[in-house]
Amino acid sequence: MFAVVLVGGFGTRLRPLTAHTPKQMLPICGVPMIEWVVSHLRDHGVREVGLALGYRPDAFLNAYPEGQIADVPYRIAVEAEALGTAGAIRFAAQEMQLEDTFLVLNGDVLTDLDVSALVEFHVQHEAEATIALQTVSDPSRFGVVTTTDSGQVEEFIEKPLLGKSPSNNINAGTYVMNRSVVDRIPEGRPVSVERETFPEMAEAQTLYAMESNTYWLDTGTPEQFLEANLDVLQGRRKNKPAMPVASIHTTSKVEDSVIGTASHIDAEATVKQSVLFNDCHICRGATIIDSVLADEVYVGEGTRLEGCVIGSNQRIEAGVTLIGQTEPES
Repeated sequence: MFAVVLVGGFGTRLRPLTAHTPKQMLPICGVPMIEWVVSHLRDHGVREVGLALGYRPDAFLNAYPEGQIADVPYRIAVEAEALGTAGAIRFAAQEMQLEDTFLVLNGDVLTDLDVSALVEFHVQHEAEATIALQTVSDPSRFGVVTTTDSGQVEEFIEKPLLGKSPSNNINAGTYVMNRSVVDRIPEGRPVSVERETFPEMAEAQTLYAMESNTYWLDTGTPEQFLEANLDVLQGRRKNKPAMPVASIHTTSKVEDSVIGTASHIDAEATVKQSVLFNDCHICRGATIIDSVLADEVYVGEGTRLEGCVIGSNQRIEAGVTLIGQTEPES
């Protein structure tokens, strides 16, 4: 089966990490997020993917010049302007000349969803489109879905008011779609699959949803990005890659953290529950807690960073204390 992966967003909430890098190219334990997504699809029989691109398509092409991601061939469709989630699906399907049933995924969602079971559910129920659902404690930030006992979608409500949701089952960002769904999406303007296409299909009684309660994480914020890395470290995901090679002094203390390739942690420094990208330098006695540092960040001696997001090439001078701060790229 073919899978369209939506990777065209600007990643605004993840800035400064995404100032020059698409969020799906950010590393999860040293492996770009897009490779986590595609390798999971490969494990469920997907043999080719299409990237629906907008922001910085060159980043993907430069990273994968041989035309494969995680040993899966890929094609691209680059939007000239933002078309919304449904518009991006229509554009990609037309550009890639898709005629058969295909998968669609939000490229910033990490999940252990049984994609094969979702496809089987779709076929068995003769659905026009099928949504994977995930149960969460606070559904107000997501699209909430209610279904009949058979799985037919009754309502699709995007981001209901806090405490007003009719269900804790949310749209998990993975779909199976028949080609007919593409024809439902208007051309010539941005269209939201969550606010327009799915509600219309629910009314037409052609939309189904399958409940799932597996690992699932939207990585749209720095806190969620940090959580994604720690989840891999702590064994909450199915796979754990080899960690990057870094230089860590024997008297330093590194706990529950990812230290990027060629980074240096000097003597008596402390790094806890943090992610450092490549070529960072943490000087003697510095403390890094609950923070994300992009490439080539220098942290001076005795400096303390807590709950911070530091853009690439930043230099934090000795003795500075930063709490909950975001430092853009220099």
